[in-house]
Formats: sequence, C-alpha cells, structure tokens
Amino acid sequence: MTKKLLGLFALVVSLSGSQSVAAQAVKIPAGTLRWSANRPLTVADFKGKAKPGEPHAALTSANINTGASCRGNVFSGTARASFDPAASWVRDASRMTPALLRHEQLHFDIAEVYARRLRQQLAALHVPCDKLGSAFDQVSQAAYAAWAKAEDAYDRDTNHGLQHEQQARWEAQVKQELLDLADFVETDA
Repeated sequence: MTKKLLGLFALVVSLSGSQSVAAQAVKIPAGTLRWSANRPLTVADFKGKAKPGEPHAALTSANINTGASCRGNVFSGTARASFDPAASWVRDASRMTPALLRHEQLHFDIAEVYARRLRQQLAALHVPCDKLGSAFDQVSQAAYAAWAKAEDAYDRDTNHGLQHEQQARWEAQVKQELLDLADFVETDA
C-alpha cells in the first residue's frame, strides 16, 4: 500500500524581458530518502506507526517533489521521487518478508518512473516564462493523476503483493520502464 503526497509547487512567475528569477529548486523534507537504484529500502527505513485498525501489513509514503526555475525567461522544471520514513510503516518488522519488502520497494520505484516521466515532459515544455501561465501546473497535475492511477492498479492487480505472479509481472514492467526512461535519471542523483 502506498500513500502519495503531492509535492506540487505552484509556479507563479511574472517576468519581463530577460529578467532572472530565483529558482524554485526541488526540495525534499529533512529525513526523507531520495530514490536511488543503488540504495533499496530496508525494513529499518519504515519508522512510522500503523494506525489502529489499519488492515495492511505495511505502508510506503512516497512523493514526487517538483521544482521550477526561470533564468533569462527560460523555463526549466524537474521532479524528484522521495520516501518518507516517518510516515512509512510496517505493522510487525519481524514479519516483514522479502516479498513484502519488494512490494513496498516497487511502490517507491513506481514513484521514480513517474518522476522520470514528469522530467521528460518538463524537458519538452519549451515555453518562455512570461508565457508559461499554468502549463507547469497542468503538466504536473496530469503526471500526479497518472501516478495515482498506476499505484492503485498495482495494489489492485497484486492484491497488495499477495498475488505473486502479478507481483512478478509488475516488477518486470517497472524495471523495463526505468530502463526505457534512463535518459531522464536525475543528473545530480
């Protein structure tokens, strides 16, 4: 199960000519983890507590944080997938199986797929800042909606990781999508 936090920053830009505006950089809250192919999640990363009556075995709190900048009236935007340990939990760490951990990791991987897709779309958004209007918000909101649909489909198709064949299919699909979007890996990650 995943909880999606929408890290959408509204871009309000008023520019004239080639004036430079300070960047709205991608910021992730202190204590959160950036997605990394070299650093999978561990049981110890799940530091939150389940609410009483919560039916699921674990919850991954993933986010896609966005940022934008305008320099010389040239827009650039980016997105970063992150994981919030304080809001992520496993009901009983001693019962966190490798299969359950893989299921939760894939939630984070799906967030990275959609962050890469959003970076791809933002890179193609060739609009001067003074003509940008709500284009950044529209592209970002569409990406968040697509991500939410994918997350829901993942949990539904795999029955929260209990359908092993479907889980394996999703793992292969997400791995392929990450490879297909390799050109949109964060350059500073």
